[in-house]
Amino acid sequence: MFQRLIRLVKTRRSVLVLSILLGWLAGLAATLQAWFLSQAISRAFLGREGLDVLWNWLLWLLGSICLRSLAVWGSEWLGTGLAITIKGEVRRNLIDHMVALGPGWLQGQKAGELSVTTLEAVDSLEAWFAQFLPQAALAAAIPLTLMLLVFPLDPFSGLVFLLTAPLLPLFMWLIGKAAESATRRQWQTLNSLSAYLLDVIQGLKTLKALGSSRRQVEQIRQASDRYREVTLSVLRVAFLSSLALELLSTLGTALVAVSIGLRLLHGQIGFQTGLFILVLAPEIYLPIRLLGQKFHASTSGLSAARRIFAILDEPLPAKPKPAANIHLPRVTNRLVGNIRFNSVNLTFPQRSLPAVQSISFEMPAGKVTAVVGRSGGGKSTLATLLLRFIEPDQGEIQIGDQPLTRLPVSDWRRNLAWVPQDPTLFRGTLADNLRLARPGASPSEMERACSQADLLDFVTGLPQGFNTQVGEGGLTLSAGQAQRLALARAFLKDAPLLVLDEPTSNLDPLQEQRLVRSLQVLMQDRTTLLIAHRLNTVRQADQVLVLDGGRLVEQGTHESLVRSQGPYASLLSAVVTR
Repeated sequence: MFQRLIRLVKTRRSVLVLSILLGWLAGLAATLQAWFLSQAISRAFLGREGLDVLWNWLLWLLGSICLRSLAVWGSEWLGTGLAITIKGEVRRNLIDHMVALGPGWLQGQKAGELSVTTLEAVDSLEAWFAQFLPQAALAAAIPLTLMLLVFPLDPFSGLVFLLTAPLLPLFMWLIGKAAESATRRQWQTLNSLSAYLLDVIQGLKTLKALGSSRRQVEQIRQASDRYREVTLSVLRVAFLSSLALELLSTLGTALVAVSIGLRLLHGQIGFQTGLFILVLAPEIYLPIRLLGQKFHASTSGLSAARRIFAILDEPLPAKPKPAANIHLPRVTNRLVGNIRFNSVNLTFPQRSLPAVQSISFEMPAGKVTAVVGRSGGGKSTLATLLLRFIEPDQGEIQIGDQPLTRLPVSDWRRNLAWVPQDPTLFRGTLADNLRLARPGASPSEMERACSQADLLDFVTGLPQGFNTQVGEGGLTLSAGQAQRLALARAFLKDAPLLVLDEPTSNLDPLQEQRLVRSLQVLMQDRTTLLIAHRLNTVRQADQVLVLDGGRLVEQGTHESLVRSQGPYASLLSAVVTR
């Protein structure tokens, strides 16, 4: 873990070294400060010198204080800048890696936990890079430097420092092991709480509709109490560590003070030398005490780093190298060439059973292919494969006579429109969400798309029209309005390939009837994969695929499958059509 964190600094080693050098200079300035102070007090107390003579020593003392302040400020400023730069780089790498992992991986993750990792986890690394890492070097360099200065002046005090100073990092390490374990539990609890709260907030409308929203209050309170208890356990360990470090440094300073006092009485050490060592004693322990404090401030960063590196270590899906200069042949809005699934197999990570097994079929160009089956049969997996969110484990998908993997994913998706059952809407205006389909769309084009999706009356009835804020996840829209907005995006994109996941599922019967006519226009001459949960929506499909347990068990037109009295007919008899 430490090695991977340190590798992040390698490209900016000079900044870290300069920060450490300024911190070390601050330690030397503290030595000068103690020396000038001891000289001034010695000359005033024993030499009976006046202010006119002491003035120069006081100016030197003031100069050393200013030098120390500037060195500390410069060290912290460089360390903070270094941490901010590394945070930005880690966050970019993390987001890029999650995007490269694709929706297939993201579907198995909790959105709240990923949000906390991307935001708070990365932010918590700042304390480690800006404070702990430079202080770890200073905790070794400054005490050793100061002890080298003390030994020639007073070997006994130097020996006391040499024997007591290592006890501080020893106790810090012992207590830090307990702190690390507690912090890991705290971070895991925070991740779980964040994921749970986001799920509750996103599903609040559903919970209220089912009358279950008030039940979540007690569960949220219990989850918050667990996080509070874990946080208090971390604080208890941190306070224990501070107590141990303060006690050890105080005892070390007290031993030096008592020995200097006794030797002053017997004339075995000079007053100025003894006072200099006594003033310098806390400065020898200070870097190690600060290391202990900053270690506890950075422990959350270490726990967060484990999750960050766990995501970065997720293997990327294998991507066959696409061939150059391959383009989708099309005439107007129609693909030239059928889409073929040839013995396609796929098993999702961390699952033992395959999602689809030996699937082979052909989607005729410009025709509608409907997919039906019970829940978990593999319908959505076919859409995921066609959208290229994940590649098959075995077999291949072809467009015309070319394997689909030879076409760049970006080129493929530019020719594809997707309407999921639960459309993804982002915080922004209606126009922003519509222009995801076509960034350069004009207002008239957006109006035409909304009219085709039966959404224009709703938009024109809003005070701000297309500039109305949608809210994260379409918070201000009903389920039907969000579905029609997703349909409007499909109309606006005007792609030759459509993937429709029950586009009328959230509409009332009247709206559904009005949209069916628009959908028939949209699907005309377009290659369409229609995932049907309501079997009455597949009657007009050119072919119907019946999936069961990830296998294709039946294939044909609606009429032929009804006559065969097979699995499709059983599905029809098991549901109530509208």
